[in-house]
Amino acid sequence: MYSFGEIDKPGLVWFTSCMKTYTITESKAQLSSLVQQVMETGEMVVIGKNGQPMVKLTPYKADVPSVKRIGAFEGQISYSEDYEDWGEEEARAFGMLD
Repeated sequence: MYSFGEIDKPGLVWFTSCMKTYTITESKAQLSSLVQQVMETGEMVVIGKNGQPMVKLTPYKADVPSVKRIGAFEGQISYSEDYEDWGEEEARAFGMLD
């Protein structure tokens, strides 16, 4: 395990130095344990080559919609029977009357 301290971009050195980093050789030899570690801790692991970060190993989070889209509000929304009736002022504003 090593740090990508020689990275030249502002802020990136601090960010990558706060997470665990491994060389490709190290990660290849212990991929199963790295995956287990990421799943248990939720922390990402950076894998790099020649002192440069290449990839991040992060826990998978499925995109779970908070509300189902189609029919989510069926039976919960009501509207007035005259909702399509425009008042004279609105009709003029939208050019519906001269």
